[in-house]
Amino acid sequence: MDALSTNSLTLGYGEESIIKELDLTIPKEKITVFIGSNGCGKSTLLRSLARLLKPQQGSVILDGNDIAHTPTKEIARNLAILPQSPVAPEGLTVLQLVKQGRYPYQSWLQQWSEQDEKAVYEALELTNMLEFADRKVDSLSGGQRQRAWIAMTLAQDTDILLLDEPTTYLDLTHQIDILDLLYDLNQSEQRTIVMVLHDLNLASRYADHIVAIHNKNIYKQGDPDTIITPELVHSVLGLHCQVTADPICGTPLCVPFSKGRHLNAMKNAVTSVSQ
Repeated sequence: MDALSTNSLTLGYGEESIIKELDLTIPKEKITVFIGSNGCGKSTLLRSLARLLKPQQGSVILDGNDIAHTPTKEIARNLAILPQSPVAPEGLTVLQLVKQGRYPYQSWLQQWSEQDEKAVYEALELTNMLEFADRKVDSLSGGQRQRAWIAMTLAQDTDILLLDEPTTYLDLTHQIDILDLLYDLNQSEQRTIVMVLHDLNLASRYADHIVAIHNKNIYKQGDPDTIITPELVHSVLGLHCQVTADPICGTPLCVPFSKGRHLNAMKNAVTSVSQ
């Protein structure tokens, strides 16, 4: 059974539709990445998959059930979402933030347990945030803050993770750290991961399945080797590029045409040919 799917899903704000009659299947136990231009509806779609946005029409199906009719805590025990640029209450420590991820498991009958404690500290260790546990979230750097939020998401211990640009504010080293962590969670624990990423080359490295969104629907979807082409990049992002093989991973590598040194190199090449 597929982890998540949509049926004729239409999303928008007010009378404006951003996603229209979309039928999408998220492969279970795989890494899926949404790509597309700014404003195309990637984040809106992700929010809808987590029931943070009510559809104008259509439905989101989680393990065979319409999430509109599923109790909130049940959804939260099955999927976790990290939205763009979340903000923690002032004065909250990293440890207190990560503990919020265990909310779906709390009730009057079941209070804080050893399992909750273990999940929180495992999440802190996985994200290298244990040493910052007693620091206030608002005192952290942008990258550290992002890792704290990811730790909270991991503490929720769900089979499905939805992450909206999880590498925001991170330098390249920590971008790779976070994406490697998500890759390891997918490989070792078979977690289904759905991400929005802007970096096509990182998307191609880490995704099993890429969904390119354009003109309110799916332009094309499939494995990176199949769908990442100069034609797709130009149609979806309006960017002229060359696609070659990543020398390390063998995955598609998008090399954009631009000015600067690239333009000078082209001029020099033309001059050499003419001589």
